[in-house]
Amino acid sequence: MVAQTEYEIVVGLEVHAQLLTQSKLFCGDSIAFGAEPNTHVSPITLGHPGTLPKMNKKAIEYAIKMGLACHCTIEMQNYFARKNYFYPDLPKGYQVSQHTTPICAGGYVKIKTPGGEKNIRLNRIHMEEDAGKSLHDVDDEYTCIDYNRAGTPLIEIVTEPDLRSAEEAFAYVTEIRKLVRYLEICDGNMEEGSLRCDANISVRKKGDTQLGTKVEVKNLNSIRNVKRAIEIEANRLVDILESGGTITQQTRSFDANNGTTFAIRDKEDADDYRYFAEPDLTPFHLEEEFIEKIRHSIPELPEQRIQRYTSALKLSDYDAGVLTEEKIFSNYFEKIIQHTTNYKAAANWMIGPVKSWMNENGKEIDEFPVAAEQLAAVITLVDTGKVSFSAASTKLFSKLVETPAKNPEQIAVEENLVQQSDLSAIEPIIDKVLEKFADKVTEYKKGKKGLLSLFVGEVMKQSKGNADPKMTNQLLLEKLK
Repeated sequence: MVAQTEYEIVVGLEVHAQLLTQSKLFCGDSIAFGAEPNTHVSPITLGHPGTLPKMNKKAIEYAIKMGLACHCTIEMQNYFARKNYFYPDLPKGYQVSQHTTPICAGGYVKIKTPGGEKNIRLNRIHMEEDAGKSLHDVDDEYTCIDYNRAGTPLIEIVTEPDLRSAEEAFAYVTEIRKLVRYLEICDGNMEEGSLRCDANISVRKKGDTQLGTKVEVKNLNSIRNVKRAIEIEANRLVDILESGGTITQQTRSFDANNGTTFAIRDKEDADDYRYFAEPDLTPFHLEEEFIEKIRHSIPELPEQRIQRYTSALKLSDYDAGVLTEEKIFSNYFEKIIQHTTNYKAAANWMIGPVKSWMNENGKEIDEFPVAAEQLAAVITLVDTGKVSFSAASTKLFSKLVETPAKNPEQIAVEENLVQQSDLSAIEPIIDKVLEKFADKVTEYKKGKKGLLSLFVGEVMKQSKGNADPKMTNQLLLEKLK
């Protein structure tokens, strides 16, 4: 691996996020995923002569929202440019982009690395329209084109070459996906293509400051593949240098099936795209009041939520991290703690039984049938000693999932899970157990204190698990004195 050699990886990432608007960037065509090919199209999407685009205001809001969340400077004077490059699946023969005047400049995204937190600097965030989709597996002889996606609004988030490993790239894309989901500007589904990543990769000798010749690996469609492609491509580049070869600046693609990259074309420079201002769209000016309104609409982001969980709720860094991985998962936790102040128990239930149910059933938290208020009621049953955690997390939990409309306490009564905390009911059982194990009682009194667990276990067995363990322990210790 590269990390074990004298070489250093240098990576910059370009992440494309499809914005969750209702319509396309320059027309009213729907952007809904999964429709029949070429049904979400119009003369504007198809680039018919004489058609004129119209700007999508919501897309501008979403771009600014991402920029503010990433500590960017917002450009007040904006315009779009034509990027003259032939995309087979973009019918106009050019792409409308903001490459020359990005709406967001600078900024950074914070990631966690084994060495601590690291700020990955951003070069820019700009808006542009997406291309359509080429389908190579529909016809044996021809490539088919689906224009449904053409014109979908994108933001492209471009880093500086600050990433130094495939692991850092993995952490960065994970953080970007988390951010866009918390902001609710993109669903982050890489398998559907709504979040895609291009990686610019180069290698250099450790200690060098000069950047090496880079290659770009396009359209990585999962966070795992981002990591794999960077590792594989970096090793290929090192092998070229070690064998005395010269690296060619190229655009490449990654074959996830066999774990290789392959050349698509020699890389173009910006001059090759012949950018010029889009003549059919007027420049637009942003006002401070508009930006401030967007700033105030930004929800609590993962970093802020983690800070609140660890400081105000006294949760561990680990618990806070797991709880905030997905916004909808964290939101469910937020609903639970509206009904209980035992925050640690709420976290344990989320990370334990609830997450296990999700994994076993292959479902998300929004498909979990039990209401947050019901789960809080279960926590209260355990906290008040009415039901043991063991019984609650297994028998009661499974019954509640099956019949989520039922009251948890009612289920506990029906399933005989309510702990017996009545002294008059527990004491006879304890006396019976101590009489049964009279020889062990003698050994206990001679110093074998570990036998206490034997007595407790037998009491629980005799009570069919309904004796209150805490009260059982206290009574046993008193009687064994």
